[in-house]
Amino acid sequence: MARKYVIGVDGGNSKTDYFLFDRDGGYVDHWHTGTCSHEQFTDGFAGASREMTAKLNGIMKRNGLSIADVEAAAFGLAGADLPSQKERLGQIVEQIGIRRYALDNDSFLGIKAGCESGVGVCSINGSGTVTGGISPSGRRLQVGGVGELSGDEAGGFYLGRRVLRAVYDAWFRMGPKTEMTEPVMRLLGIPSPERYLEFAAERTYSRTLPNTELMRILFGAADRGDEAAAAIIGHTAKQLAQSTAGCINGLDFGDEVDVILAGSVWLKAESPLLFDRYREEVAKLIDRDCRYRQLEVPPATGGVLWALELAWGRPVDSATRTQVIASVKEQLAKR
Repeated sequence: MARKYVIGVDGGNSKTDYFLFDRDGGYVDHWHTGTCSHEQFTDGFAGASREMTAKLNGIMKRNGLSIADVEAAAFGLAGADLPSQKERLGQIVEQIGIRRYALDNDSFLGIKAGCESGVGVCSINGSGTVTGGISPSGRRLQVGGVGELSGDEAGGFYLGRRVLRAVYDAWFRMGPKTEMTEPVMRLLGIPSPERYLEFAAERTYSRTLPNTELMRILFGAADRGDEAAAAIIGHTAKQLAQSTAGCINGLDFGDEVDVILAGSVWLKAESPLLFDRYREEVAKLIDRDCRYRQLEVPPATGGVLWALELAWGRPVDSATRTQVIASVKEQLAKR
């Protein structure tokens, strides 16, 4: 019998991880590359199809394999939020030649990777934000993922814009003076207040904002008690908490819930302020014992475990789960 393989894919708004394992849970390859999200391509789903086709065929070819050798795959994709989006993305996967697969929003991968039971909630706070939950009965619920219409007022893209807005308000709209003004002007090379909106708008619309640096400015100012920065952190913490609490409340959890934190803003924040405020806000909204943990491996690890479930037709045993996670950590340590 020919050896078969599984693939786990985490396609975020700024990067994608492709993990290739054999069906026994043995590591084969990892490709860390750019986004495959249709929301980031000017030609939408056609761009996503072009990117996913190239990368999936590429990771197989460089290991002397073909798509026909894939027994199962699992995809967690930013922009897989509405039924119509999931249908279009599923068509792309099938056109590539993968027949047995799971495809959903990327938040569900965090649960598969971070909760041994496969039950819990994942709050993603990276370039964008979304919350997903899997309940003890197997029900899944996604909260957010389509923008501010669904409360997605977190993530690097959003927070970067809020920093720019706070500085604009300080200059021109009677907003509170903020220590973020000077470092933002310097970071973006803005020569004067009169040129501020021109420079800020161009960087925003071209999606070239230095969001990592803007986050450092934001969190540093908030830690030092800056009113405008603290207000941004407080608002975002409340929005994240409402999504988490709403997801928990909408599913059949018991008194204890595992909450996995994933995404660059959660994992790389140099200040605990956002998390502390978030945890306080969740406690105000629901009477549950929430056990918070940061995701220690890339979400695509959850895709591998999910794909193995599909290949085996049953949950992944603890030993194989440990093996997969250890392999991912070992590979990351070599980077």
